[in-house]
Amino acid sequence: MRLPSGVVTVLAVVLHSGVGLAASPPSGQTLATPPKLPPGVSATLWGLSVPPGSEPTPEKVALGEKLFREKRLSVDNTVACMTCHEPELGFTDGKPLSEGVRQQKVTRNSPTVLNALFNATQFWDGRTGTLEDQAKLPILNPREMGMPDADAVVRKVRGIPEYVTEFRQVFGREVNYDDLAAAIAAFERTQYSGNARFDQFITGDSKALTASEKNGWALFNGKARCNSCHAGNAVSPLFSDQKFHNIGVAAHKQDFVTLARKGVQVVRTGDEKQIDELALNSEFSELGRFLVTKQENDVGSFKTPTLRNVGITGPYMHDGSLPTLWDVMDHYNKGGVANPYLDGGMQRLGLTEPEIDDLVAFLFALTDTKFDALNKEQLAKQRARKNTRPERDTAIAMGKKGNLGDLAPNPDLAVKNPADLGIYGDVTPVTTTQRK
Repeated sequence: MRLPSGVVTVLAVVLHSGVGLAASPPSGQTLATPPKLPPGVSATLWGLSVPPGSEPTPEKVALGEKLFREKRLSVDNTVACMTCHEPELGFTDGKPLSEGVRQQKVTRNSPTVLNALFNATQFWDGRTGTLEDQAKLPILNPREMGMPDADAVVRKVRGIPEYVTEFRQVFGREVNYDDLAAAIAAFERTQYSGNARFDQFITGDSKALTASEKNGWALFNGKARCNSCHAGNAVSPLFSDQKFHNIGVAAHKQDFVTLARKGVQVVRTGDEKQIDELALNSEFSELGRFLVTKQENDVGSFKTPTLRNVGITGPYMHDGSLPTLWDVMDHYNKGGVANPYLDGGMQRLGLTEPEIDDLVAFLFALTDTKFDALNKEQLAKQRARKNTRPERDTAIAMGKKGNLGDLAPNPDLAVKNPADLGIYGDVTPVTTTQRK
């Protein structure tokens, strides 16, 4: 496949700027850029996403990975960061809701750590802006790792001789909570992921995607309107607009008006720790971004997640309530769940069953090829549940009941398959004759 020149220019920045860099620097030397980035992961974006002074060094990364896997960071030595973010499962736990110390359920699904370094904010409600702050909060959360405070964490780690030595080697001083979080964040900054079959397709291998997957991408950018929030382009190589939307998931089991009134009184008097606790409270958790901004129009809004590796990082949505990508497509096909705060972009889509199949096929093509085996396994499991889909409401999706607006334009594949046009489409200049 030959890509238009404009597409090639853009992709030169998005896809290739990190490929083929030098090998790891000597021990202890700061990395200005990672040693190598796969196609689909931008070195330019990496440089923008790593704060000066927070570049991962081999020693800091090694300590961070050890701490990431360390169950002694929890109050009863049973839970580590890895418990909810297993590397073998794409840094998720595969459960609808995660489980912390003493088998306590939380109310949010574990998002993947893969490419988390590129997130503008962390957590489903975006309540922190850095990986360091993200690393600190679950350790102190009573439902997750349950440590009472930062001083207790530091005392516990200082009581483990191997860490005393390693912190001195890496940071040149005694254990403290900031350095502990910095080490975990350094490890997470090495967990970038790209090189999906989609990346191979967009860089010129026309056979990397099947006909169904190509049609899925055309629908993704057209009738299905996925690119409204999940566009894949130079600005959004992770297929996320990094914004917060109420798509109706949080409203199907809550009275938002009553809940918001209760939440306003609590949130306006709370500090960061209280907000974190509220986010895991079974009732207030559904208020989402509102717990952070205290703005009523954020009620029920949650962050747009990346679609990279989406095939292996289910179940889906902030509450893990949708087991398969077919369920996700059903949710969007009927325009979400109506509520007073529903995002204005939500509307019925009118997708047919073959179109939903093609969209799901495309989404599974966004998984890094290093997870091929898991991707195939998850596709088979999800396909086996295809005929059990409680979210499906064909009558609403097709406009036979309800009132959720007109459909988005349907790409005319008989004229030109949008999948052949690259990310930005045809860049042929408009001629004077055409303008007339």
